[in-house]
Amino acid sequence: MHGTLTRAPAGSAVPYLRWPGPVALAHRGGGAEVPENSRAALEHAAGLGYRYFETDVHRTADGVVVLLHDPTLDRTTDGRGPLAELTWAEASRLRDGSGERPVRLDEALADYPQLRFNIDLKEDAVVAPALRVVAAAGAADRVCLASFSDRRLRVVRRLTGGRVATSLGRVETARLVAAAALGPAPGVPTPSGAPVRRAVCVQVPPTHRGVPVVTPAFVRRAHALGLAVHVWTIDDAPTMHRLLDLGVDGLVTDRPTVLREVLEIRGEWVVDPAS
Repeated sequence: MHGTLTRAPAGSAVPYLRWPGPVALAHRGGGAEVPENSRAALEHAAGLGYRYFETDVHRTADGVVVLLHDPTLDRTTDGRGPLAELTWAEASRLRDGSGERPVRLDEALADYPQLRFNIDLKEDAVVAPALRVVAAAGAADRVCLASFSDRRLRVVRRLTGGRVATSLGRVETARLVAAAALGPAPGVPTPSGAPVRRAVCVQVPPTHRGVPVVTPAFVRRAHALGLAVHVWTIDDAPTMHRLLDLGVDGLVTDRPTVLREVLEIRGEWVVDPAS
């Protein structure tokens, strides 16, 4: 038997997390294997059998939500400057590393109904447009909204009434890390705390500035609060095995081919039970 700890008990109660095995998230579709956040990345992840796609969104000047990590276009497309300064008509003439135009969020949700999306809201201005897209697509149960900004996530939870899954924000996560390391302290989330009650997962790196984050105590405390633990960005097989043995609920990777191989070796690669 793999794993020294059980996985999050609340996962099956949350539609987004309802999955019979560790959650494998293709980071931007697998940025080490295919151009990130592209149509090719969506095809790559889906073709490998992934059902979770981690992505990021910004918006154009006319409010179209686009899969894009950086605020500027320079690194991942043949464009220059901020996406926010272009209309969609202008942005659609650009080409990414795969030779295709950028992908809109509404297209991704419509064209890949088998995928669940972990969406990092990269700016305040994209929150309302992204929520409109999710609502119009009827995709609330297959989306988790994430951000480093606690304030941004509070806005999301208020606007959705908690009907769309969210991760913990930066401050919420720091409190959870402190609680795991030091025991309960003032301001640390508890099972009845509102920020935790309206989140379904915590998404963290294994370490931060050389200090371990994902420890047995951290995993236990997150699970006690009903939170799934997703760890990013994990690209090598030994670390994948170690974290899965620790009982984490999901891994985010730029190398989805490697993660699939690891889960297959462990007997934990799940073929979509609905297929």
